[in-house]
Amino acid sequence: MPHVQDEAGFLAGSDEDRLADLHAAWADPAVRAIWCARGGYGCSRLAAGLDGGLLRADPKALVGFSDVTALHLALDRCGLVSFHGPTGEWNPARTDTISATSLRRALTETRALGVLPTGPLTTLVPGRAEGPVIGGNLSLIAAAVGTPDEPATAGRLLLLEDVGEKPYRVDRMLRQLLHAGLVEHLAGLVFGVFARCEETRRPSATVEEVLTEFAAEVGLPAVAGAPLGHGPGQLTVPLGVAAELDADHGTLALTEPATTA
Repeated sequence: MPHVQDEAGFLAGSDEDRLADLHAAWADPAVRAIWCARGGYGCSRLAAGLDGGLLRADPKALVGFSDVTALHLALDRCGLVSFHGPTGEWNPARTDTISATSLRRALTETRALGVLPTGPLTTLVPGRAEGPVIGGNLSLIAAAVGTPDEPATAGRLLLLEDVGEKPYRVDRMLRQLLHAGLVEHLAGLVFGVFARCEETRRPSATVEEVLTEFAAEVGLPAVAGAPLGHGPGQLTVPLGVAAELDADHGTLALTEPATTA
């Protein structure tokens, strides 16, 4: 894209130019996937300007995680599937065959992906739940509360991950989702990787304890430890497709195809 080398303060070019590049890529019939080079704070500045009609006219795969969550939420609002997976610069994905295989399968498999190869996840609240998957980075989802991109969570499985947030901040953001009503009608919770979320300067609950307490309070089927987000072995998960969570046995299965031939 013509503006890929641009710089503008802490952004990779102006909002207008970056949005024009994204729209141009989406409008090009030869482009079948848009793989984000990195997360990038500026994604949240583009969401409001996305042309929903253009996106729906020729659905294609958008892949990324972290701040790309802002775009995932916008695509979900348009009724489109997107892919929560590694960005182009995410180093573990370059040498991690698990991540590479998962990304390739998610983008090319025309059948439902089935049970994700996670190994048994940690059961926080037992039970079974099903519904379309939504979610991504907790910080971005919390920031979307009260905006047009606030996710529609009723009847869905909410996936959450984050990086570099102290346990009290994770608790604060989870409480924001709770108090805003985003958890009230959820089907279930899937916690991914919460990397570098330790408190080193003062006594603190661990982030694992924060997640466990929150899940118990919500009382929905919930698991933790899914390899989703800022960690090695990161899986690619299509957002917007139907899934089944078996918290009793610690498995998440995608039951609907995400791509077509």
